[in-house]
Amino acid sequence: MSEPQPFWVYPAELPPPPPKFQHKAGRPLLLVLLTVVTTTYFVGLEYSFAILLILGAHEFGHYFACRWHNVDCTLPFFLPAPLPMTGTFGAVIRILEPFPSRRALFDIGVAGPLAGFITLIPFLIIGISLSTVDVVPEGGFGIWLGEPVLFKWIARQIHGPLLEGTDIFIHPLGYAAWFGMLATALNLLPFGQLDGGHIAYAVLGPRARYLSIATLGLVIALAFLTESWIVMALMLSAMAWFMGYRHPAPLDDHTPLTPGRVLVALLALAMLIGCFTPEPITITF
Repeated sequence: MSEPQPFWVYPAELPPPPPKFQHKAGRPLLLVLLTVVTTTYFVGLEYSFAILLILGAHEFGHYFACRWHNVDCTLPFFLPAPLPMTGTFGAVIRILEPFPSRRALFDIGVAGPLAGFITLIPFLIIGISLSTVDVVPEGGFGIWLGEPVLFKWIARQIHGPLLEGTDIFIHPLGYAAWFGMLATALNLLPFGQLDGGHIAYAVLGPRARYLSIATLGLVIALAFLTESWIVMALMLSAMAWFMGYRHPAPLDDHTPLTPGRVLVALLALAMLIGCFTPEPITITF
């Protein structure tokens, strides 16, 4: 007869943890196909090709950074939408477990905007090159796109100073790049659990909540200046109401970022400045 085991003795073999990255590709693939349909139908095939590459690069940047740090996540989900100007709400990816460290949090947060930004640059240059400069018709209905700093600089290098009464009529490839720049700027806002919020917490720690508060105030102020920011102001307000301003701490909240990562954080700030426009869309009648 064996002696009874003391209560602190555990079995020699524990069941292995469930495997990570167990993806079912059916739903993501269906959403990709639906997004191809909506973006092509509402904006055109050239735009559809470019915007899916830009959004896909952004989300797969997050995905491969998750694989690198062994942080379980889903495949990217594209979001088709019956919207005349975009045909999509963008794309998302779900992180399925806590971030193990500030460094992992930073890498995963910055990888998406960085990959998307690198992908959109060729489309921006080619799209502006294929765009035409023409006289702006007086009166009537018109949709005017705000010009981020980077957009203005590239347009000036390609088309030179514009004559009074003229403007650039953007090619679909350029419009896809412009939309990608808008998505990049919105994601890089240092708020909550947006990509910019991940980056801010990785750099500043719990003090990042003050940036979240300031960002919400800025977006609400912009919403009073232009209707373009109303949806974003409502979304951030809802996030602040339900989740607060504090970013969840990673498991290792003490190991600081490497100097190289700090430099990449400054690059992310430059990307935000280059892609940001205070008045993205103006509609005239």
